[in-house]
Amino acid sequence: MSDTTMARPVVCITQARINSYRLPAKVLRPIAGKPMLRWHLDRVKQAQRIDRIVVATTLEPAADAIVEIAEQAGVLVFRGSEQDVLDRFAGAAALADAGTVVRVTSDCPVIDPILIDRVIALYETAGEECHYASLDVGTFPRGLDCEVFSRQALDEAHREASLREDREHVTPFIRRHVERYGARFLSTVPPEQIYRWTVDTPEDFELARRIIENFVPTGLDFSWTDIAALMRRYPDWAAINAGVVQK
Repeated sequence: MSDTTMARPVVCITQARINSYRLPAKVLRPIAGKPMLRWHLDRVKQAQRIDRIVVATTLEPAADAIVEIAEQAGVLVFRGSEQDVLDRFAGAAALADAGTVVRVTSDCPVIDPILIDRVIALYETAGEECHYASLDVGTFPRGLDCEVFSRQALDEAHREASLREDREHVTPFIRRHVERYGARFLSTVPPEQIYRWTVDTPEDFELARRIIENFVPTGLDFSWTDIAALMRRYPDWAAINAGVVQK
């Protein structure tokens, strides 16, 4: 798949909801004067290889607040099932007429746009047999997660997947059928997976708040390596959410 043959538009879909179990309404919580969701969206918007962004949220009236933030950020919104996230993604992809889909999640307020572009580039150059590429979450800190896959793979998963895990987490069906879709992974050496920058608990939020507030004077232009350097400067910060187990 060369630069000229990757199906366009490249649409980044980020899932966001109000009813998160361990930290309800986390995407609305303010950090340095902005809701966490807006930090996430502003970071994603910096990626150069994305054509459109869609916030895929739920039908609950409380999600109106998510819609308002998305509209203020100038991105599209799709509303669908809370539990069947795969169906929500398929609807969002159809709304934006996606050729290629980039999946991120709104609980990643410090997601790195450069890494998003690198995963897209990996997918783009992998060849026509590849329908899936991902950041290797075994070597990168959690909270930078990014997956790229073809619209074809998404639509087939939507039609064929029946397991609850497949419907709730979007890509397990694709990843389980490597022989069908191919797979490429972007890794970092040496591994830096000891850190957790995703937000799922109050402890996670406290760490994310400290990280973002540290970089506010310099704006949005900070990378995941800048955050890692900050964590080494303040080694006690890693202990804030060290006991949190990834769901």
